[in-house]
Amino acid sequence: MRCPYCNSTDSRVTDSRPDIGDAVIKRRRICNECGARFITVERIQMRDLVVRKKDGTTEPFERDKLYHSIKLACRKRDIKDEQIEKLVASIQRRLETETTDDTVSSSMIGQMVSDSLLNLDPIAFIRFVSVYRNFSKVADFKKIIAQIPEEEDNAIVCKLPKTSLF
Repeated sequence: MRCPYCNSTDSRVTDSRPDIGDAVIKRRRICNECGARFITVERIQMRDLVVRKKDGTTEPFERDKLYHSIKLACRKRDIKDEQIEKLVASIQRRLETETTDDTVSSSMIGQMVSDSLLNLDPIAFIRFVSVYRNFSKVADFKKIIAQIPEEEDNAIVCKLPKTSLF
C-alpha cells in the first residue's frame, strides 16, 4: 500500500477491524519509511460490473455514485449513514450475485434503489423516484404517492424487496 504522505510502498498493517456487518475491513497502517499512520478500507468486490444506460452507452459501475444518489434522496431525513451504507452494499451484492452478465441496466439499479428506499423511508423514495423518473408535473407526484401503502408507526411499508410500484 502506498503511503499518502511520502509515496513509499513500504508500509505495514498494525490493526484490522471489520466494519458494517463484516462487508468492509478497515486496516490501520504505518509507513516504514516516514512513520506516518493512515487507514485503508477494503471491500469485497465479486465482479467488475458495467452499467448500460438508457441511451445505450455503458460505463463502469461506481459504488460511490450509487451512495451519493441515495444519500441525496435521504438528505435531512432520520436515516443514518450506516443504514445507507448497508443499503448500497445490499444492492451491490444483489447485482453481483443475481445477474449472470457483467452488464446491468441502469433501470435495474434504479428499481432496486426505489424498492429499498420504499422500505426504508417513503419520503426518500419519493425524492429518488422524482429524479429517477424525471417527474415534470404535480400529477406525477400525486400518482406515485397514491400508490404508496399507508404505514403504521415504525412498520415496514413493503415486505418484499422486489415489489414494484410502477
